[in-house]
Amino acid sequence: MNLVLNTMELNVPRRSSTSDDPLDILQFAIASFKNGGATLATLVDIRGGAARALGSHLAIAADGSFFGYVSGGCVEAAVASEALLAMEAGQDRTVFFGDGSPFFDVVLPCGGGITIAIHVLRDVDVEKLEAVVTAVRDRRTAGLSYSPTQEAIDRIVPPSRCGWGNGSFETVYRPRTRVVISGQSSEAVALERIAEAAGHDVVVLGASGRDLRPSDFDQHSAVVLLHHDLDAEESVLGMALQSSAFYIGALGSTHTHRSRVERLRHAGFVNAQIDRIKAPIGIFGPTKDSTSLALSILADIAASRLAAYA
Repeated sequence: MNLVLNTMELNVPRRSSTSDDPLDILQFAIASFKNGGATLATLVDIRGGAARALGSHLAIAADGSFFGYVSGGCVEAAVASEALLAMEAGQDRTVFFGDGSPFFDVVLPCGGGITIAIHVLRDVDVEKLEAVVTAVRDRRTAGLSYSPTQEAIDRIVPPSRCGWGNGSFETVYRPRTRVVISGQSSEAVALERIAEAAGHDVVVLGASGRDLRPSDFDQHSAVVLLHHDLDAEESVLGMALQSSAFYIGALGSTHTHRSRVERLRHAGFVNAQIDRIKAPIGIFGPTKDSTSLALSILADIAASRLAAYA
């Protein structure tokens, strides 16, 4: 007897990358669609605890490879299997894991439950995904909505946060954190190295970097002043205080910061501007080596960004 196997049955889900960067995931979805088909799965509901935030994506290609995360790694293969079935049927689907789920063999260590919406990408979707990628690369916030009833995604004015609205799930995509470093010290070198390893967009100013531009300080920027002389930081600090940067931190002791505050007030800056400065810089408290200080600064930047979009 001749057996005819569906091609989907031959494609075993397998992870393609460990990256969880939203742009990387969207680009994988776009490339996979052009190479035979793809779905985009989105975390749209959390019951109790969860390892990922609402709006997290997993992109699944028709060959079974997947990219991204909607959990800590415990349900992605199961989501990919459901996505392959959705592609085979040509219809979107919604699946539940953890609390309230029919998948008893897929356990979430956090003890909660999650809902994943799986959208089968179509020709009309690719241009929208590409537009989001372009916008975020240009350091502009972008938004998409997904309608389960219409099985469609669309570009929208970026929401303040991911969530449900008017029967659709809305996702916001923001540019990567830009770390603007001013200073030519060993601390600056360590911060540049670790920030780049963390995947941040890094800009180094001064003699070892490039000249300052007002566009360096957008709302997704963290400005870090690592000078051992208040005169050296003056021009960069003044521009940062007049910008929309979400974080401004400066090296120096409490005594040094009091002197900095006096200088800024004399220059005409008001308390609301001066109070934006994190000084002494970092989240760990006093550190005695460049690497520890860099980690302390980056932790403080990450905490500040999370708070800004909470």
